[in-house]
Amino acid sequence: MDFSLPPEAEDYRARVAAFVAGTVLPLEADPANFSDHGFIPPDRLETVRSAVRAADLWAPQVPRANGGLGLSFVAQAAAYEEMNRSVFGPACFNAAAPDDGNMRVMAAIGTPAQQAWWLAPVVAGEMRSSFAMTEPPPGAGSDPSMMRTRAERLDGGWRITGRKWFITGAEGAGRFILIARTSDDKRKGLTAFLFDAAQPGWHIARRLGIMGPEEHGGHCELVFDGLEVPDENVLMQVGDGLKVTQIRLGPARLTHCMRWLGLAKRCMEIADTYAREREGFGLRLAERETVQVKLGGLAHRIEIGRLLVMKAAWALDQGDRAKSAISMAKIQVADTLHRAADDAIQICGARGYSTDTVLEWIYRYARQARLVDGADEVHKMVLAQAYAREGPGLWRWGV
Repeated sequence: MDFSLPPEAEDYRARVAAFVAGTVLPLEADPANFSDHGFIPPDRLETVRSAVRAADLWAPQVPRANGGLGLSFVAQAAAYEEMNRSVFGPACFNAAAPDDGNMRVMAAIGTPAQQAWWLAPVVAGEMRSSFAMTEPPPGAGSDPSMMRTRAERLDGGWRITGRKWFITGAEGAGRFILIARTSDDKRKGLTAFLFDAAQPGWHIARRLGIMGPEEHGGHCELVFDGLEVPDENVLMQVGDGLKVTQIRLGPARLTHCMRWLGLAKRCMEIADTYAREREGFGLRLAERETVQVKLGGLAHRIEIGRLLVMKAAWALDQGDRAKSAISMAKIQVADTLHRAADDAIQICGARGYSTDTVLEWIYRYARQARLVDGADEVHKMVLAQAYAREGPGLWRWGV
């Protein structure tokens, strides 16, 4: 594959980088912008979003027909890195999880009516969305075959009962995608449903406290006690729920990695700047071999992550599912982000541990990276199974 960017992708990347540097990064200097569970309050965010729209940088991942810019995965990979140079960046461009993945899957497989009702207001930034799949034990986690939330047939629709938890962005979301069991068939037993937050028959039981800062809407436990969904709000066909999750989660894992690389680079940037300025025992920190080894190691890890992400993005653009490539990127980048935050704090010392920089924010956020959208161990199992099927062909070159 060719690692050079097409001119239009480079133009978008450069404009995003300039916008983040000039408009988004300065927001981090105001403690009030960390007031909403560690994230920028919606009213302040909307001011920045208006400027993003005016600069024609809005919703790069959504097709133009649906109100976005229609960028390729390769172009997104380059741009998302730049967006997440700031902890607030992706949300400003309407490219943050879970909306990012939800919009992508709805644009790909939603009917025209579903796109007009469900997708359009989310793309426009008029409301947020959420994806409800994970359940409390003994329900579904990384293994969707353990799904216990059930949808029972009604005349013209479905009645849903069950419980979900760690549902990102649920509090205050206006649109939801819900995965529930419609039969006991191993491959065709799950179905995806669309619903509006105002519908009766469900509620948020609690917003779970977590270690790190939170996206808007937090991570919630949801109870379904009779939610009724009409047939027209089934996404794809009855029994296609597993297919819906596969269409959504693969690219969503990779876009997580794109954003995490931006945060990892930011950690290194802060550490390098401090090391060049801080002096002790007659030397600047940047002149000490131990610090150089840490910074060099981070540069090495980040570049490996970038290459893995670009390989997977390129494969997705060719129409490949890129399952193994995405798992490799997810393992590498999640670990890199955690290491970058930890090493940067170590180099910056007490300042890194304080809230004078965003390193402690990133450190708390980074620990989830090795869990969300499949724990490291699950992705390593995926790769072991791929090798069992393909043998050395796992590393074949494209011809």
